[in-house]
Amino acid sequence: MRTRITPAAVLLLAALTACGPTDSGAQTAPSGDDKASASTEKPSAESAALPNLVGKGLQSAQDEAQESGFYTLTSHDALGRGRNQVLDRGWKVCSQTPAPGQHPTDTKVDFSTVKLEEDCPSGGDQAELEEADGAMPNFVGKSVKVARQSLDSSTSITVKDVSGQDRMVLVESNWQVCSTDPTAGAKLNGQPVQISAVKFGENC
Repeated sequence: MRTRITPAAVLLLAALTACGPTDSGAQTAPSGDDKASASTEKPSAESAALPNLVGKGLQSAQDEAQESGFYTLTSHDALGRGRNQVLDRGWKVCSQTPAPGQHPTDTKVDFSTVKLEEDCPSGGDQAELEEADGAMPNFVGKSVKVARQSLDSSTSITVKDVSGQDRMVLVESNWQVCSTDPTAGAKLNGQPVQISAVKFGENC
C-alpha cells in the first residue's frame, strides 16, 4: 500500500522547517555598563611609611626598608668615586632619597653611602663628573675610575703611579688623579690621555 502525501502536508512540512531553532552560539554585545564593569584598571601602589635610615649600616637600612614594604632599593658612593657597594655591611648611610615619610611602596629608595671608616661629606654628595664634551675636564682629586668613565670609550688612557712606588693601578676607584696630559680645558680630538695618580689618602 503506497502512502500518499497531499499538497497540504507538503506546505505544513515546509513551514515547520522554516521555523527551526536559532543558533545557540550567537552572543549579544555587552552594554555600556557591562563594558565598564569588565574593564580592569591597574591598582595604584599601596602607601607605607619609609623610616629614617640615615646613620645605619647599608645592609640594616635595606632590611628595614624591605620590612616596611619598599623593595626597589639602590645605593651610590657619596664621595663621588664611583665605588660599588659590593659588601653592604661595610658601608653606612649618609642620606636617603626620598626623605622619611609616607610614600608609594613602588618608590625607588636611593641610599647615599660611604665606607664605615669614612666621614659623610659635609656639603652633601660629591658629584661625579659628567661625560667630557670636546674638552678635557678637571679630573684632579677625582677617582681614576670616574675620569675614565667621563672620557669617550674610544680614548686611549694610560694611568701611572707617581708615588715613586711604581705600583699597578688595579682598582681605579681607590686612586685619585694628580694631573692629566692633556691638561684641563684642552681640546679633545682623539689623542691619548695620560693620568698621573696616587692612592686616596696619599699626597700627589
